[in-house]
Amino acid sequence: MTSSPSTHGTARRLAAQAAVEEATHPAETTRSQAETQARLQVLIESRAIWCAIGGALIGLGLGFFVFGEHRPPLAGEESIQVYGSIIGGVTAGLGFLLGFSLNTRLANIWLGQRPRIRQVMDTLALLVVHSSIAVMVSLGLFRVFQEAFIGLTVDYIAGAVLLAIVGGTSGYFSFNSGARINAFTLSTLLALFTASGVLVSMIFAENPFWWHVMFSELGTGQAGLTSFWTFNTTLVVSGTIITTLTAFITRDLEIWSEHITTRREERLEQRQAEGRRRNGRPALVHRVRAAVSRHISRPRIGMLRTVMIGMGVCLAGVGLVPISLHHDIHVLFTAGFGLAFLILLIGMPYLLPGFPRTFYLVSYLAAAAVVFAGALWEPIGYYNLTSLELIGAAVLFSWMVVFIRNIAALVAQLKGPAL
Repeated sequence: MTSSPSTHGTARRLAAQAAVEEATHPAETTRSQAETQARLQVLIESRAIWCAIGGALIGLGLGFFVFGEHRPPLAGEESIQVYGSIIGGVTAGLGFLLGFSLNTRLANIWLGQRPRIRQVMDTLALLVVHSSIAVMVSLGLFRVFQEAFIGLTVDYIAGAVLLAIVGGTSGYFSFNSGARINAFTLSTLLALFTASGVLVSMIFAENPFWWHVMFSELGTGQAGLTSFWTFNTTLVVSGTIITTLTAFITRDLEIWSEHITTRREERLEQRQAEGRRRNGRPALVHRVRAAVSRHISRPRIGMLRTVMIGMGVCLAGVGLVPISLHHDIHVLFTAGFGLAFLILLIGMPYLLPGFPRTFYLVSYLAAAAVVFAGALWEPIGYYNLTSLELIGAAVLFSWMVVFIRNIAALVAQLKGPAL
């Protein structure tokens, strides 16, 4: 999965140029910036195609090597499902690393300015996410097709071609994901990865009645080794991804915050100037009103970042400390995650004044849904804890998507069309 040196150099130059232009004009889109971004996107697409070709060749080669002496089934032992998951995981991981390191990091200088340990953690977590999604999709699809075509086997040519399709598709989409990653795509990946990981844990759970207790039961030894590792690893990686997502969200919010803060300062100065013209100097009431207005209307992005990082740490802690290892610490991390999420929902008007009022309404409705769902569990006893956890996860990811889309809309409104 390589590209020519000239194309590689051009991509790096355009990415660096786009990064400089964006840093110079973070809240607007100039014509030069739009043109540079357009050229960069074309080059990213070209390199994604090369990545797909490389992934297909890897799959084709492996297929001819492993299927040369037998007719593989679609699923089962020594099947296309098994080798497809391997090829999908490898090519997805390589494709993501190429896209993320050679393009996104160059176009987003702020990613490389964070502590090295954070960069390594984010890269490893995103690598696991992309590879895991490719593995789980391959396992699921070929299992479904085998159930649809019971008893079907294919020759080594068809088997190699199927592996080539898996390798090419995984490499192509993972490269594009890494090269164009942003808050919205990252939140989508987070939801897909978390849901897929939990689903796999449920399928491989040795105790079929785990749901009588709670989801944390999947992370205990009683659920089986596969379910144990899959569930806990999913939570740890998902927690790390939340902290990465926080970096993308807060960066966009800082651009928006700087813009609205500047506009509000201009309006306050204009009011004070009018007061000086009438009275010679600003009246005490005007000075107090201006100070209160600055305090109330100032976005508190640092507090938002702290709460969201706390959510990520608590979710990772739930996976690092299974309930079978230490019940109290596990419950503490779980309660901390839920409390942080409620603080985020209820505190939105204080944390981000100036956001659309409809979003505040959505946040309050989400908080009410979580509280009501909790009441249906205890004290009403309508359902068990597993149902409450499902509802909470649905509310969390739904709200997160709405939140990120509102941020993207506000930043796009600031930048406006290219001149």
